[in-house]
Amino acid sequence: MKNTLTLVLLVLSLTGFGQKNPTEEAQPIVAEGKLLYKLEMASWVGTDLFLEKYKDLDNIGGYFSYIENDSAKCIFFSNVETPKVIGTIVFDSTYNERKAKISLTERNFSQTESDLFQIRKVTLEALNTNADGFFKFYENTQPNIIPLINGDDKKVYIITGTQETDIVIFGNDYLLTFDKDNKLVAQKQLHQNILPIKYGNTDAEENVVGAMHNHSPETGDFITATDICTVMLYEEFTKWKSYNVVSEKYLNIWNCETDQLVVVSMNIMDNIEKDQEKRNKKKKKDE
Repeated sequence: MKNTLTLVLLVLSLTGFGQKNPTEEAQPIVAEGKLLYKLEMASWVGTDLFLEKYKDLDNIGGYFSYIENDSAKCIFFSNVETPKVIGTIVFDSTYNERKAKISLTERNFSQTESDLFQIRKVTLEALNTNADGFFKFYENTQPNIIPLINGDDKKVYIITGTQETDIVIFGNDYLLTFDKDNKLVAQKQLHQNILPIKYGNTDAEENVVGAMHNHSPETGDFITATDICTVMLYEEFTKWKSYNVVSEKYLNIWNCETDQLVVVSMNIMDNIEKDQEKRNKKKKKDE
């Protein structure tokens, strides 16, 4: 999308004329997406750091990340029936490896960590059994489990990661919700399909500055938290300036340079297109 059009859309979206502002309505999704990004970044960087320090690979049972005191913490646990924490890595907002605090002291789970471990365990069992065929699996991909406890809400997001280079995967993502006793109570497929996007050589002149995908009514009108998480994880590699999600009602514009979302009604888009057509016809007539 051209910068001028994006600017027009931004102005129009911010002038709600007393109507409900979809950009404001979508802010809880933005907050959730940025939280997922923080957790996945801690897991990405934390895994590399941990494997540099810890050499008993057979004793690694898994890992997960969570937020504590505004810091992202990635922990690794042992591969035994009653696991313990065998590694703890704490990051500040930069995720700078040099600033990370690493501890290989073995310890018991905290209560929060125990709950996160339990809902992660239930999710992993559901993925492995897949008794009802609810989850889909694709070649050269793997499911990434992101357990999350926010207040009384206990949930797990599953996003699909790729083992290929120069590929970003959207879709094939899921949300599982749990009760206070860590029992699975609901599961939802967020997107109805999988969309791999190749972003190619970032040094090439023909490199695109953005990408997009469409949402079916089942997925909803807004960009999803998993979409935001995925875009933010790959912004450094794709060099995209924006990423758009189109639904029946809205155009969701994610600014990859500012990590902000603008949501515009498709009615406004239609009016802009009609106005452009009139301007183009007038321009040709005057030439």
